[in-house]
Amino acid sequence: MSTDQPRPGSGGEPPEDDPFLKRPQEPPAGGSPYGGRPAEGSPYDRPANATPYGEQPPGGDRYGGGPPPGSGPPPGGTPPPPYGGDPYGGDPYGGNPYGDQYGAADPLAGMPPLANRGRRLVARIIDWIIVCVPVGLIMSAIVGGFDYWSTDSTQTGRQAWVSGVTMLAYLVYEGLMLTSRGQTVGKMVMKIRVGMLEDGAVPAGQAGWVRAVVYTLPEIVPCCGFIFWLVNILWCTWDKPYQQCLHDKAAKTVVVSAA
Repeated sequence: MSTDQPRPGSGGEPPEDDPFLKRPQEPPAGGSPYGGRPAEGSPYDRPANATPYGEQPPGGDRYGGGPPPGSGPPPGGTPPPPYGGDPYGGDPYGGNPYGDQYGAADPLAGMPPLANRGRRLVARIIDWIIVCVPVGLIMSAIVGGFDYWSTDSTQTGRQAWVSGVTMLAYLVYEGLMLTSRGQTVGKMVMKIRVGMLEDGAVPAGQAGWVRAVVYTLPEIVPCCGFIFWLVNILWCTWDKPYQQCLHDKAAKTVVVSAA
């Protein structure tokens, strides 16, 4: 048995520089108690959002939360619109304000029936008698009368003055009546009215004035104005389905029954 004694002042403990002293083992750099970095593909070395078969593909959940791997937008970069809409951003109902995705059998569903063409013509005649005849007679008296069939420059000038003032009076009359109530006196007598094609409302503001201007002012133009006026009023005889004249199309209006 060894008789060696501890060195004085050591307190019975081996010195720190003792080469046989067993020092505590330091943890590995990777933090694993088994030492070293886990092998590649270890279940402890996958990202938190990894699947059992590999890392999570970007863009969605493996179980349906996003597009499958390798998928992309359809050709053109824009997905098709739902429910058969127009892929070019247009009106899916073909511009019909009363249509729907199933198609409307009646283009004026919810509106009164379209006015009879004969009643529309009689209404115009009544308005012409109310406005144009009195104004024409007054202007003829002011200019000293004129011969409608004469080609003399003086007579032609007088005729232009009378026609211009008469048409201007009719324009103001129709514009004010349409924008205020959708009816002229003639239309009230014939129980018809003008409404917006979109919703049947009174054509207040710009729409009423556009309608009056397109109907009235072209008549002032010699020769060509009369041809346009004639085509304009006859347009409703073949127009489908709204039976519009050209001034209706310009103002987006329609003539319907008021009773």
